[in-house]
Amino acid sequence: MSDLILHHYALSPFSEKVRAMLGYAGLDWQSVTVREMPPRPMLAPLAGGYRKIPVAQSGADVFCDTRIIGAEIAALAGKPELVASNAGVDVQDFVARVDLDIFLACIISAGNMTLLRKVLKESSLLDLGRLLWDRIAMGSKAKVKTNSPKQMKRMVEAHLTDLEGKLESHPFLFGDTPNAGDFSAYHSLWFQRDLAEQPRFKRYPKVNAWLDRLQAYGQGNSTQISADQALEQARAATPRPLPDCTQDQALLGKTVSVVPNDYGRIPVEGTLVASTDERWIVARDEDAVGRVHVHLPRQGFVIRAV
Repeated sequence: MSDLILHHYALSPFSEKVRAMLGYAGLDWQSVTVREMPPRPMLAPLAGGYRKIPVAQSGADVFCDTRIIGAEIAALAGKPELVASNAGVDVQDFVARVDLDIFLACIISAGNMTLLRKVLKESSLLDLGRLLWDRIAMGSKAKVKTNSPKQMKRMVEAHLTDLEGKLESHPFLFGDTPNAGDFSAYHSLWFQRDLAEQPRFKRYPKVNAWLDRLQAYGQGNSTQISADQALEQARAATPRPLPDCTQDQALLGKTVSVVPNDYGRIPVEGTLVASTDERWIVARDEDAVGRVHVHLPRQGFVIRAV
């Protein structure tokens, strides 16, 4: 069994993105189910204030954001195509577009009674009210420009039309095998098709077949563990050796705050111990686990000295 742990929940779109990558990579992994919203007291000792899901963990190293988690999966499985920066500019531009604007349009325009019934199967009516209030509060603090419902529906239709065209000549979006672009587009459409069961997909047979091909890889082999067991693995480990630092020399060794620049803007604070072209690594000391290193991507995040 791999020591990779995924902290996630069933209806989380970004968790589904990572689960799909784990299936493509053929990895064994450990699963910890978390609440759909904070507080998450058993995850806080690992990830600090970071509020987005999923979070991955390997011993005393904690990985936030699917960019960093994807890079970890790619390294473990020898699948460099899962990292957008390893692909061409066309893939990188596509990922940048679908990871935020298209994602939000898909999620917000997916709402219907089918989705509501599935959410209620996973939680109580009271928890659903709390979840909606949590998402409203998070959205009010976001630095993301949102479109009208009609505009978002048009964006989704245009996106599906674009993908249908991309799939005319090959089975995946950029060739004969999947890469980071496929997985960046997958999870928001999974939310639309498989959770909300939106009827619009009947008009896009190639997109349907592509989604089925990605899902045919499965989700790897997972073993359910408790949050206590995940914390125990962190306590028993020491963080991995640090990479060479290529950025932010003036901030090394100082207390910093790293925060997403779009939504879920809750900072992670600690000592900056490494800074590379792709990530920041922040050391945090917690009574529950000892020292952990939290890995956060440069893209989509900002850093400042505290």
